[in-house]
Amino acid sequence: MNFGTFEIMTLIAIFFLLFGAERLPKLARAAGQSKGEFQKGLTDVTGAPSTSNTESDLEAGGKTKMVELAQKAESAGIDPSGKTAEEISEEIASAEE
Repeated sequence: MNFGTFEIMTLIAIFFLLFGAERLPKLARAAGQSKGEFQKGLTDVTGAPSTSNTESDLEAGGKTKMVELAQKAESAGIDPSGKTAEEISEEIASAEE
């Protein structure tokens, strides 16, 4: 089914009546942003995985830097709970000295 000029103008007029002239640009902007986010997510999912991140994760044994830091702190006799990574690192450095 092909839309002619009259049908398109009628649809635009109905949209203006339903949503108002102020709201239509906001709806179009939101639709454009949604499409952009969808496309970005789609390329992230379907794109090739980064081998550098995968290799570094495998070398770390599946541990994040925070988990590794917490294990170092516990082996040094430091309680890492409720502390930031910087605070834990400073305490480990001072305990090693």
